[in-house]
Amino acid sequence: MEVTVLGTGAPAGLPRPDCPCAACATALGGDARAATAVLVDGVLLLDLTPGMVLAAARAGHALDGVRQVLLSHPHDGPPVEVPAGLPQPVRVPDGRELTLLTGHRVRALAMDAGGTGYAVTGPGGQRLLYLPPGSAPAGLTRGAESAGAYDLVLADVVGRPDALARLRAVGAAGPTTDVVAVHLDHDVPPGAEARRRLAAAGARAVPDGTTLTVGATEDVPAGPAGPGVPRRTLVLGGARSGKSVEAERRLESFPDVLYVATGGSRSGDTEWAARVAAHRERRPGSWRTAETCDLVPLLAKDGPPLLIDCLSLWLTDAMDAVGAWDDAEWASGGERALRERVRELTAAVRATRRTLVVVSNEVGSGIVPATASGRRYRDELGRLNAAFAGECEQVLLVVAGQALVLRG
Repeated sequence: MEVTVLGTGAPAGLPRPDCPCAACATALGGDARAATAVLVDGVLLLDLTPGMVLAAARAGHALDGVRQVLLSHPHDGPPVEVPAGLPQPVRVPDGRELTLLTGHRVRALAMDAGGTGYAVTGPGGQRLLYLPPGSAPAGLTRGAESAGAYDLVLADVVGRPDALARLRAVGAAGPTTDVVAVHLDHDVPPGAEARRRLAAAGARAVPDGTTLTVGATEDVPAGPAGPGVPRRTLVLGGARSGKSVEAERRLESFPDVLYVATGGSRSGDTEWAARVAAHRERRPGSWRTAETCDLVPLLAKDGPPLLIDCLSLWLTDAMDAVGAWDDAEWASGGERALRERVRELTAAVRATRRTLVVVSNEVGSGIVPATASGRRYRDELGRLNAAFAGECEQVLLVVAGQALVLRG
């Protein structure tokens, strides 16, 4: 089964008409995208968009063989004329199944935010899933998806990463599933930044007009913890740089994440409570939270991905435990004890089988602390970050909300 993505952009396209934003201003050439529409084996068209005939011609296809046109979402722009010879577009009721004379079977899936998803099975048994913009499948269960993982998923990965998480949770998307982002809008700067964010979710983008062979795995990004996702990632950054958002974004398309908060609850500190609440509101509802600095046992266990936020608070706790703030205790054994704790942690990171994303502060580029204890903390955090980075496949530095890849 062959799928040609005639367009891969949001319903308004990319760049959006008359939009002055930076993303639209830089969405040029190969980064410009028409509204998403998909042609399956030349006989099934998913979504009808302006300029369809020309887009198909540029991709080397004619539309005269199309036998069915299905709509996944309402069209909000100017009326779209149905090209001569094409069947009248329809939107299939949720749960209904169609069988084309060509042997293609289509099942309509309910979505949680309007629209209709389509599961298509080709004559050879290959399976693809097409989701509308801004929506995720509703009511998915492992039993309902007993056919196993789809070969190809076309979805709004940027707008609804939780849709991919839901598919992975029930086995409908697996390590060999090719996840291709469609309905791409101006929420993410195009080009390298969009590709980086998609790779973190185990997905990829392709130019308009690309033809994909469903079931071919040579283009599917592979990784030890899932498609294209490094097993261990360290995210560094200064205060309010966006480092926690970046770390959370890297796992938001995966289910059953364990968020490890090393800062504790700090009873009575209302400002800290507000910070914690803001973090919780950002996280997907399916994530669990553990408040602990005892990281080595967690790293040694099998289980879902870990997001640890953050190493700098872990270091504060460790320095408290060894008496590092007192010069005499530091000289008489505190330094050796802290070094041992750091060695134990980095050894656990090296040996872990879990997907791991860790946040830490980068404090070595600012004002030199006025106290000896402050300078000691700054130096030890720099050493800890360097040791931790040495065990990670990917290291990022976040500055002003922009992630710079230092490794991986």
